[in-house]
Parts: sequence; structure tokens; C-alpha cells
Amino acid sequence: MSEAKEESNSPAPLRVLALDGGGAKGFYTLGVLKEIEAMVGCRLHQKFDLVFGTSTGAIIASLIALGYGVDSILELYRKHVPAVMSEKTAPARSQALKKLATEVFADATFKDVKTGTGIVTAKWLSERPMIFKGSAEQAHGRLGTFVPGFGVSIADAVKASCSAYPFFERTVVKTSMGEDIELVDGGYCANNPTLYAIADAVQALRRERKDIRLVSVGVGTYPEPKPGLLMWLAKKYLVSVQLLQKTLEINTQSMDQLRQILFHDVPTIRISDSFVQPEMATDLLEHDLKKLDVLFQRGRESFASREKPLREYLM
Repeated sequence: MSEAKEESNSPAPLRVLALDGGGAKGFYTLGVLKEIEAMVGCRLHQKFDLVFGTSTGAIIASLIALGYGVDSILELYRKHVPAVMSEKTAPARSQALKKLATEVFADATFKDVKTGTGIVTAKWLSERPMIFKGSAEQAHGRLGTFVPGFGVSIADAVKASCSAYPFFERTVVKTSMGEDIELVDGGYCANNPTLYAIADAVQALRRERKDIRLVSVGVGTYPEPKPGLLMWLAKKYLVSVQLLQKTLEINTQSMDQLRQILFHDVPTIRISDSFVQPEMATDLLEHDLKKLDVLFQRGRESFASREKPLREYLM
């Protein structure tokens, strides 16, 4: 058999997109995705077979899976994210997040997604992940009782994935079986959802590792903001923000290190650059739109250094 014939019989690559959590820093993610979308010349749900997301990545992943273009998602972020993050209390932030989810996703369900999807949350009581999916093909057993998204709306699943307790209230969802399940931010179990995405590709979809093309997009890393006078007066709050930020960053790096060890043979492009300039200081609760637009620009710049391999993966 000729080499050309062997290539023609090879299955098409399974393309996977995994999006980290990171609150307002999702503007960086959108900068990367803006350039990827422009490169491939179509909506991202038409290019990626699986789209996984955690927290802010869950918002973006869900909108991609529903068929939104990146410009539309960016417009929604500019409208809603500063409003959510500028609230001063957990109940107020949670109410603003609920308004965002309801307005953006309306009554959409996981039956409406146009590509494979995974929205990562964490169960508060049992301390286990709960991942919302749209297709029974992605199920790891219990096919007979599979219901897309457990019967939960995309709005509620996304709100749960973004519920970074204690800065947001925990979210209770009701499944199609009538269960009330209390959930928190998926970042507590997998702020970088890449391993869950690979598990679906290899174990559920039965694809060979060499046939997977994974694009993993983070939110970048930045210096910590210098606290103002009010923050110094509320030291407990400041320390809590820093602890949450550090927890999510350690989780992100741990997941990526495990990915490199366990799945080093899965072709992967990881995009999440570090910025050390003092003016880049920010955190997940950033609500200055000018600063957030700078993160978007940095995401676009991060794409540039990976453009060639991304083109090979996706074109």
C-alpha cells in the first residue's frame, strides 16, 4: 500500500478546544480565539469536535458550542463582565452573574449545542466533579439514563461553573431526575479542563492519541495588583482574593503538568503567556474595561507566536 493511500485512509483528526477558568481574565482567551477564528475562516464550533470550558471558559465554550462568533462573545463580555465583577458582595455578584447567564443563554439547553461540549463544575457536598455534556457519545457509562446536561439549562450550568465561592454564592441546580445538587466553580477541580477533554476523546470517543489535535487556551499570568487603601483596611478580603487566585493558578499548572506526563503523545498547543510588567497587574475580579481590553490585545499577540503550528492543526 502506498504512503498516499495510507494517508487517505487515516481518520480525520479529532480537534479539541479546552478553555481555562480565570474570571475577568477571559478577555485574554477571547483575544486568542479571535485570531484563531479569523485564521480558520469559520465559527469555531465548525472546526472543533469537542469544546470544554471551566468558569469563564465555560461561558465562552458554551457560546461557541451554540454557534456564536467571537466578536459577539466579546461584545457580551464587555457589557456584562465589568458589571458582575464590580459588585462588592457575594450575593450581589451572584445576582449579577445570574442576570448575565439568563440574558445571554435564555432557555438554551444542552440539546441545542452544535458540537461536543463539556462544562466543568464541582459538587460541594460530595467534592466530586460534575461535567455537563450534550451528547451520549461522551458518556463514560450509564448510557441508558443519559440526559443532555442532566436536564439542567445551559444558563444554570454556566452559573454553577462560575460560582467561585466564597466570592460568589454556591449554585443549586435541579436535574431531570429531580435531584437538587449544590455546585461551585469548576476551577476547584479542574481550572484547566484539558484532562477531562482528553479523557472524552480517548475513553468515550475511542480516538487514538495520535489522531487528536488539542488546543488549550489559558488566561495568562500577571503580577498581583497593589492594594489600595480600602483593601489594606480590609486585609481579610484581600488575602482571600489572593488565596483564591493562587489556588486556581496552582490547579491550572498542575493539570498542565499532568497532561504533559500522561498524554505527552497527544499533539497539543498550549497558549497562556506570562506578563511581568507592573502595568499588567490584574486578577480574576478585574472590572476596569480599559485593562480588560489590554488583556484581549495580549491574547491576540500570544496567538502570533503559535500561528504556524495552529495552522497545521486546524487547516
